[in-house]
Amino acid sequence: MSVASEAWDWLTDDANWSGPAGIPVRTLEHLEYTALTLVIATAIAIPLGLYIGHTGRFRVVGVGLTGALRALPTLGVVTIVSLHTGIDLTAALVALVLIAIPPLLAGAYAGLESVDPATVDAARALGMTHWQVLWRVEVPLALPLLIGGFRSATLQVIATATIAAQVPGPGGLGRFILDGLDLDDYPRVMGGAVLVIALALVVDLTFAALQRLSARRRVSTPERV
Repeated sequence: MSVASEAWDWLTDDANWSGPAGIPVRTLEHLEYTALTLVIATAIAIPLGLYIGHTGRFRVVGVGLTGALRALPTLGVVTIVSLHTGIDLTAALVALVLIAIPPLLAGAYAGLESVDPATVDAARALGMTHWQVLWRVEVPLALPLLIGGFRSATLQVIATATIAAQVPGPGGLGRFILDGLDLDDYPRVMGGAVLVIALALVVDLTFAALQRLSARRRVSTPERV
């Protein structure tokens, strides 16, 4: 019997879909890690990205920061933070947040920069304040790229959140992969990988639909104030 067929048997075994270590529980844990990461990363990256895109200031810094964070090795960050904190979960979250910040930051400032300057000038000519221009004109028109940033960040976090399985106790879908490697249980490893891929595909399709919807609304609605 091939590993693929054994992996299918593992995925369709009712025993793996129940209990505190079953697939639904591990999937929920994986989503919790992802959601917590995105909340923290959004609080850091989106305000900075909107500021850069709205004012045009510190763009070089934003681009440089985006490139630098993308170059960081995830496991290296986990190791360094673990050595200083001794808390593996914190180390994993720090690494995941650093992964999520670049696409969120780039999506925010690139989205605002894509707005027609004539539209922004018209809004200001009507007496809109900076906040009104930002939230009533720029952000709605930049929504497709903003959603694209969230889409990219979410997929990267889902794919990389398997490192959270290194934490004792709950570890998301990565627990199946690491436990399978420790036990030489390759059907479990493949099954865990398939679950991560399936989760990423579902999330990607959801964001893709939202992105198309926002782009369609932008096209159908003239850039006016």
